[in-house]
Amino acid sequence: MEKSSGLQHRPGRSLWVCALLGAAGMAAVDEIVFHQILAWHHFYDRSTPSVGLISDGLLHTAELVGLVAGFALFADLLRRRALSTAHAWAGLFLGLGGFQLFDGIVDHKLLRVHQIRYGVDLLPYDLAWNGAGLLLLAVGAVLTVRARR
Repeated sequence: MEKSSGLQHRPGRSLWVCALLGAAGMAAVDEIVFHQILAWHHFYDRSTPSVGLISDGLLHTAELVGLVAGFALFADLLRRRALSTAHAWAGLFLGLGGFQLFDGIVDHKLLRVHQIRYGVDLLPYDLAWNGAGLLLLAVGAVLTVRARR
């Protein structure tokens, strides 16, 4: 733990709590924008539309549990005055990018549970999706290095 102004900061916990919030937040963006508003895909598209809708509900449930747990843990860090702001920002970006890249590589390409969109050339979508994930991860990595200094 680092000490600052007599307070016990928790850099590791700050990073991981905010990474949880970032991953859950990106899952929410994916669910709301791509599953509901644009209706490009469901979380699991290899079955009936009903199964796809159920899988979206399960993803939404997991994302909400992640957000509630993350905010409770974040509030605890604030209450204890243990939040390391620099590590928290790093964790947020690592979580955002981590979810995005995991979804793009594991869900889309390895497991093939769904694609970003159907009936189109996937290459531009894959490049944009995974590129955004890499960019968010890179920002998180840079912020992590800066926070450790």
